[in-house]
Amino acid sequence: MKVLSLTEPYATLIKDGIKSIETRSWKTNYRGKLYIHASSTKIPKEYSNNKELMSLVKSESFSHGHIICSCQLEDCIPMTEEFVLDIKRNMKTEYVTGDYSKGRYAWILKDIEILDKPIKAKGHLGIWNLD
Repeated sequence: MKVLSLTEPYATLIKDGIKSIETRSWKTNYRGKLYIHASSTKIPKEYSNNKELMSLVKSESFSHGHIICSCQLEDCIPMTEEFVLDIKRNMKTEYVTGDYSKGRYAWILKDIEILDKPIKAKGHLGIWNLD
């Protein structure tokens, strides 16, 4: 299974269906089923102090160190000035939950499914495999 680790609250925002675009500094050619792992890293203060971001979190707790949901990685779009402006104007929640800087990449996630039982796992950088 292909897995992507994210720092909280971003993994939970994807699981809860609030975030459907993951922003990255690197592109991927991979398309298909992707599992989302909530890394064991504590939430950085810059995130926890961001009231607009944290107000989007529905969950009472986070599943640090667990794979919590799956999705389909449908596309990987290079961010142009036009793309960033469109997200900022028309998708405010997405804009708040990502780093929309020109030159980065927008990973389009669809068909999010919450796992019945989270899977404990140690995360890794990039897209990684869990057998």
